[in-house]
Amino acid sequence: MPPAFSYPLAFVRNLGWVTPAEQGILRSKRIAIAGMGGVGGVHLLTLTRLGIGAFHIADFDRFDLANFNRQVGATVTTLDLPKVDVLATLARDINPELQLALFRDGVHHGNMPAFLDGVDLYVDGLDFFAFGARQAVFAACAERGIPAITAAPLGMGTALLNFLPGGMSFDDYFGWGDLPEAEKALRFLVGLAPAGLHGSYLVDPASINLEAQRGPSTIMGCELCAGAAATEALKILLQRGPVAAAPFGYQFDAYHNRMVRTWRPGGYRNPLQQLAMWVIRRRRGARS
Repeated sequence: MPPAFSYPLAFVRNLGWVTPAEQGILRSKRIAIAGMGGVGGVHLLTLTRLGIGAFHIADFDRFDLANFNRQVGATVTTLDLPKVDVLATLARDINPELQLALFRDGVHHGNMPAFLDGVDLYVDGLDFFAFGARQAVFAACAERGIPAITAAPLGMGTALLNFLPGGMSFDDYFGWGDLPEAEKALRFLVGLAPAGLHGSYLVDPASINLEAQRGPSTIMGCELCAGAAATEALKILLQRGPVAAAPFGYQFDAYHNRMVRTWRPGGYRNPLQQLAMWVIRRRRGARS
């Protein structure tokens, strides 16, 4: 018979990087994650191993073969199973005492109050092209004073932005409004990673089609996202260490072994952002 679960013993190796008192604080925290796919699933498992005690998790999708290259819950035995249920099982196998609230129809205006109720932090795990849901969640976080993190898996790296209470909002940084989805995708891509470190080793530009909402991905990018986001989560929740908020961000690319800190005052209005978007539009126009 396996030994009884013990939270202090299960997470004892965190100590040294955090104090026992800080580990207790992490245990008391509640994090919301929308999306249990590429980044969302690995966010949940990483934060569970950090010792976070409660989560609200949302996803309406089921696993299929196209998820196998990057999604930690995607296996032959989980094909066609709900992502949120699979990830909940995996997380509870790490910490049986975990408090989990499952939102099986995803996150939307109807369940937003419950999804964010009592939440200390939101970590974005939505699909890149889930514009409506992402816009709604970040706006609700800003309204409620909930810090929010988005980390995008770009190529073989990650680009991360924090949106903190009282600081620049997601909507002000990206300026989505009621724009067409292709324009939202462009602003999101350029805004997440102004340094564009991933672009130089894209071997097939045709694999990215913003209008068709299609793009390539790697497990390396997803796992780097989770490590970066969990570290920012630790600093935010423990109020320890510097936390740079938008319009500051950073991109780390493992392929190039480079990290670049970015600063785009004005967000999408910044002249450098405007120039980058103009160049991409020109290139797309030349290929069409």
